[in-house]
Amino acid sequence: MTKDSRSGFVTFLGTGTSVGVPAIGCDCEVCQSSDPTNNRTRCAITIETDGGTILVDTPPDLRTQLLREKIPLVHAVLFTHEHADHLFGLDDLRLFPFRLGGPVPLYCEPHVEARIRKSFDYAFTERTPTHPGATPQLECRTIGPDDAFDVLGVSVMPIPLKHGPHFNVLGFRIGDFAYCTDTNEIPPSSIERLQGVKTFVVGALRHKPHPTHFNVEQAVEVARQVGASQTWLTHISHDLDHQTTTRELPDGIDLAYDGLKVPIAW
Repeated sequence: MTKDSRSGFVTFLGTGTSVGVPAIGCDCEVCQSSDPTNNRTRCAITIETDGGTILVDTPPDLRTQLLREKIPLVHAVLFTHEHADHLFGLDDLRLFPFRLGGPVPLYCEPHVEARIRKSFDYAFTERTPTHPGATPQLECRTIGPDDAFDVLGVSVMPIPLKHGPHFNVLGFRIGDFAYCTDTNEIPPSSIERLQGVKTFVVGALRHKPHPTHFNVEQAVEVARQVGASQTWLTHISHDLDHQTTTRELPDGIDLAYDGLKVPIAW
C-alpha cells in the first residue's frame, strides 16, 4: 500500500443462493446445521469508505442483515443485476433519506433501472406522498459496463460478466478488491480488469455444474487465473457444508460466510 492509498473494509451481509440457507422445508444436514457459518442469507456486501457506506445489491434479507451488522446508514447502492434475490429488499432503504437529507443514489445499468421503476413504481409516482417516508426516495444514476465511475470519492471499475447464455451482469472492482457474484463466465477482457487484485470474491454455488453459476471447481480455476492472494467464494447453496468444503479447498481460497469482514485498499 502506498502512502497515497486509502483503506476500508468489506462486510459480507449475505453469502447464500437465491433461496437462502436453510432452505424452506429442507431437512438436509446443512439446512439443519447448528454451525452459524451454514446460515446464509441472500447475497450482498457493504464497503466502508472514508465517504460512507456503499451497499452492493438490496436482497430481501437486507433489514435483518443491516441490523445484525449494526450498519446504521447506507450512503449509496451499486447493483450487479436485477434478479429478485439481489433487488427486492430495496424498500428497506426508506429510512435513509431522512439522514442523508436527500434520495439514496442507486448506481445501475439502464435495464436494471427499468426493473426498479417497474417493480417499485410507487417510489417514482408523481403523486404527493401522504407523509414523509411513505415511499423510498431514490435517485438512479446510470452506469455502463465499460467506464469507471466515482462513488463517495472512490473509483469503481465495472467488471462485465455472463450469468448464463443470455444474461449479462456486472461485478465491481475497487482498488485491490473485486466482487463477482452470480456468474458462470468471466470474459478474457474482464479477467484482464481483475489482474492485480489481492482479494477476489466469486460465486460458487455447489459441486455439480449449473447453467448460470460457477460450481466450486470452476470458481477455483477462475481464482487461479485472477491470482489474488485471497479468494472468497459466495452465493453458496445448501449442497456445501462450510467446514467440510473449506478443508477441501486450496490454500488462499475459502468459503465466505455472513458477517465476514475483510480489509481492502484503493
